[in-house]
Amino acid sequence: MSTRRTVRYSTLSEAVQDAEHLVGNHRTVEKWSFGQICQHLAKSMNASIDGFGFQAPWWVRWLIAPVIKNSILLKPMKPGFKLPKKGASLLPDDSVTADEGLSHFKAGVERLSHEVPTAAHPVFGKMASEEVIQLHLRHCELHMSFIIPGENGQPPA
Repeated sequence: MSTRRTVRYSTLSEAVQDAEHLVGNHRTVEKWSFGQICQHLAKSMNASIDGFGFQAPWWVRWLIAPVIKNSILLKPMKPGFKLPKKGASLLPDDSVTADEGLSHFKAGVERLSHEVPTAAHPVFGKMASEEVIQLHLRHCELHMSFIIPGENGQPPA
């Protein structure tokens, strides 16, 4: 696995500022492009408002979620989770550009700043607004850690 950077955000605005800083001067490690990362984050944010359209199995929601929830909200997320087929709507488009992805990301953050995220999370169910924001911060940290800044205004080779 390629080296990721360490990222920690206190607000979603910090995540947007980081993305704006990186958009023209970066490389990504692993499989998704900058645009795909930003679009995926935006789709997740929008789903917190509009609904996810799927749920984890009952035993995950009732037995595992209560045990891991605080850890997920407070500690860095670990890479490697694969969305189930039911969650395909959260996957990014193959052809999304960096600028398009950034635009989606900024719009998702803007929505979360003005609309109440009332949709039940597929694993954690109903969450307080602050918990939803914490979850998105950890999610942003995970995916943005795969975007490495370039040097001298040029994307790295």
